[in-house]
Amino acid sequence: MTQGAILERWRLVLGEPAQSAMPLSGRQALEMDQVLDFLYRREAGQDEYQDTGGTGESQLTIPEWLHRVRTLFPQKTAQVLERHALDRYQMQELLTDPEILERMEPNQALLETILSLKPQMSGPVLAVARRIAARVAEELTRRMQMDFRKSLLGRLRRDLSSPVPSMRNLDVKKTIRRNLSHYDLENRRLVLERVYFSGRVKRYNQWRIIMAVDESGSMADAVIHSAVMAGIFSRMPMVDTRLVIFDTQVVDLSDHAGDPVETLMSVQLGGGTDIAGAMNYCQSLITTPHRTIVILVSDLCEGGPVASLYKVCGDILESGAKLTALTALDRNANPMYNRTVASVLAGMGAFVGALTPEQLGNYIGAIMQ
Repeated sequence: MTQGAILERWRLVLGEPAQSAMPLSGRQALEMDQVLDFLYRREAGQDEYQDTGGTGESQLTIPEWLHRVRTLFPQKTAQVLERHALDRYQMQELLTDPEILERMEPNQALLETILSLKPQMSGPVLAVARRIAARVAEELTRRMQMDFRKSLLGRLRRDLSSPVPSMRNLDVKKTIRRNLSHYDLENRRLVLERVYFSGRVKRYNQWRIIMAVDESGSMADAVIHSAVMAGIFSRMPMVDTRLVIFDTQVVDLSDHAGDPVETLMSVQLGGGTDIAGAMNYCQSLITTPHRTIVILVSDLCEGGPVASLYKVCGDILESGAKLTALTALDRNANPMYNRTVASVLAGMGAFVGALTPEQLGNYIGAIMQ
C-alpha cells in the first residue's frame, strides 16, 4: 500500500476536521468521507447531517446513505456500518421503511436487530422482516445441517461394508485382517488384494427431543440457532421434536418446530426468566424417559428460586431422561452464563456446555446408539 493510500485511510478515520491537514482527493474518497461523516458525526451529538459546503455533495437521506454504503465499501465493512447505525446510533428508520429494509444485507446480525425491534413493526415492514428471516434461516440451515447430519446420521458402522471408497470410510483393521494371507515374506510387505470400507447407515428408532429456549434479551443469537436446529431435528424420521420458548411464561411452538421462520417471528425477546417453570413444562412432555433428550438453551440466569430449578432438573435426570444445558456465547465465542448454576447441574449429571452443530450431532448420536 502506498503512503498516499495510507494517509487517505487515516484521513477517513479522523474525519472532516482533519481535512485541512490531510486533504482528500478524488470523487470516491470524498463520497466515502461523506458517508462516514453522516453516521459518525453523531459521536459529537449531531443527530442530523449538516452539509458544510465546499466539494461535498448535498445532504444525504437515509436511503441514499444506505445505497452508498453498499456501493462504496466492501461487504463486511458495509455490515459493520449498518450495525453501528442500528445499535450505536439507534437509526431505527432503517427498519421502519420497507424499501430501506429491503436493501439491507440479510445476515444474522440484522436478524437479531429485527427480532429486538419486531414489536414496533407491522404491515409491509413486517412482511419484509419475515423474508429476511427466511433467507437467514435458510443459509444457517444449509451450513448447520451439513455438519449435524454428517455427525449424527453418518456415524460409522464397522459391521457393514460400503461400496463407496473413501479415506474417511477406510476400515484399516478389517483391511489388514482380510489380507494377511497375502503377506509377502520375501519383501516384508502386505499385498492388499481388497480394501474394505465401513458403511454409513441411518437409524430410525424413535426418540423425543424437547428443546426449551430462553428468549430473554441476551439470548438473541442462541434463539436464532435454536430455531434452525429445531427445524433440522423435525426433518429426521427418528426424532419427535418438541419446541418451547420461555421467559416468565412458556409457549409451546411444537406445531411450528419444522418452520424456523414461524418460530423466530413468534419470539418476543426480553422480559424475565423462569427456567424452573419451563423445565416443569418440559417434564410434562416426557412419555418415555429413556428415549428422551431435554435440551435447555439458556444463560442459566434464573429469575426465580434456584432451588426450584435444581429440583425439577433432578427429577428429569432421575426419570432416566437425558438433560443437556447449552450455554450462551457472545459474538467472540466467550461464555455468557451463570457458572454456579452450570456447576450444580453438571454435578447432578446433566451435560453443560457450548457445542457446535457437529459436536451436538456427535453427542446426540452417542446417546441414541
